[in-house]
Amino acid sequence: MKRALWQGLVAGTVGAAVMTVGEKLEQRVTGRPDSHVPARVLERLLGMPERPGRQPWAVNLAMHFGQGALAGVVRSLMANAGLRGPVASAMFAVVRLSNDQILENATGVGAPPQTWPRSELLVDLLHKSVYAFATGVVADAFAARRGPGPGQRHAALSQGRRPDVGPLPRAAAAAAR
Repeated sequence: MKRALWQGLVAGTVGAAVMTVGEKLEQRVTGRPDSHVPARVLERLLGMPERPGRQPWAVNLAMHFGQGALAGVVRSLMANAGLRGPVASAMFAVVRLSNDQILENATGVGAPPQTWPRSELLVDLLHKSVYAFATGVVADAFAARRGPGPGQRHAALSQGRRPDVGPLPRAAAAAAR
């Protein structure tokens, strides 16, 4: 668990950094302004006073990277259990999007995604997917250093499973038998 914790914090921070670079590039192309929703969510969670018109840059970064780092622990747990590769990262993208929406809606800062303009929804899905896949690459690389995870070993031993599909190569599947 300790290993999954530190690996996840690192993977999630890297994922948040990659997502941030992608957001800044997209904003230069589209002209979309910065979102201060993360800051407003954190302010509400901490009971901080709201200051209309203030752009809480430091609070925004703290929430953006803090949430990214903490969510990365989930992806690290997945990787260490043997859930690796693009399919696991796609599953994790849903977790990351759900985490955002729970916090934003519970604090009253956000609205359900189905009420958003489609262009905003697509941008959010794109950036959270970039985060999820970047986090997954790092988490998978850390976990792969320890070899196949329990789920991968089970697939290699189970009748009817295809150990040659996905992140467990045939040689590792043969070694697991």
